[in-house]
Amino acid sequence: MKKSFFTSFIISLLSFSLIFVGVDKLVLSSRGEAGTTNNQRTKTKVKEGGEIVDKSVLVLLMGIDNDGPSANASLTQERGRRTDTIMLAKANFETGEIDILSIPRDTRVLVKGRKDKINHAHSYGGPDLAISTIENFLDLNIDYYVKVDFAGVKEIVDAIGGVELNVPVRMKYTDPVAKPPLRIDLQPGLQTLDGQKAHDYLRFRRYPEGDVGRVHAQQYFMTELAKQILQPSNILNIDKIIGTYYDYVDTNMPLSRMLKYALSAGKLDTENIRTEMIPGDFATIDGLSYWIYNEAETKQMVDAMFPEYKK
Repeated sequence: MKKSFFTSFIISLLSFSLIFVGVDKLVLSSRGEAGTTNNQRTKTKVKEGGEIVDKSVLVLLMGIDNDGPSANASLTQERGRRTDTIMLAKANFETGEIDILSIPRDTRVLVKGRKDKINHAHSYGGPDLAISTIENFLDLNIDYYVKVDFAGVKEIVDAIGGVELNVPVRMKYTDPVAKPPLRIDLQPGLQTLDGQKAHDYLRFRRYPEGDVGRVHAQQYFMTELAKQILQPSNILNIDKIIGTYYDYVDTNMPLSRMLKYALSAGKLDTENIRTEMIPGDFATIDGLSYWIYNEAETKQMVDAMFPEYKK
């Protein structure tokens, strides 16, 4: 039960696996079947208990950078909402390995035929354009997306009583034009962050190494969250977490598919997580800061992490 609960929360909201066994009784009876998807590419399959299931799944994880409408917004509402966090997460149900590749939001790639920041793709065309842009950039086939509103992160962190982690630096930053305005002020050191402070930690940008520092901070947060969500006491919060999932998470993965993956999700190992970031360096072009990826190193990394998903 503990591992099933972990897998439901993490992949749905920011991280690594899928949804727990048993959610069908709670969700299907009250909310009906989850949405359908036109992206039904499935990878190498294996026989388990007489049923065909996927050997692994590759999910595009997106964190939306402004609060307001939930992640379940219409395409019109989605326009203008950039992806503040972009990660590819692969769960391998045979080996138990979890691979996470972070893509800096300022990565300069082709978006709708012109060079642009990769996080603009979602604001131009929602998750469909975000997926196709990243597929073309990395030469991959992506199974599904999971999009999370940062407001949902606050709700979940509060539901589990906070997340303990080590804040690396003094985080003090204000942005009056953000929606809502940002007023971040976190002291360094080991501490338990409530929902609002976790939100501020994830949104902080003023690292000496720029967005690279922010990517590492997000990966650290996710790893610690994965470990702490395993506390048995959090099982009592399942109902609230499910409600938050539906309020703040948008995905093209049908619930029926989630439940099938959940049959193998217990094999996933939170101690067997690999995190990487698209290699490159910063550059200023026409007055704008970009992350210029190293093509050869990026190809080598992607080939090593996601060989079964290459086009």
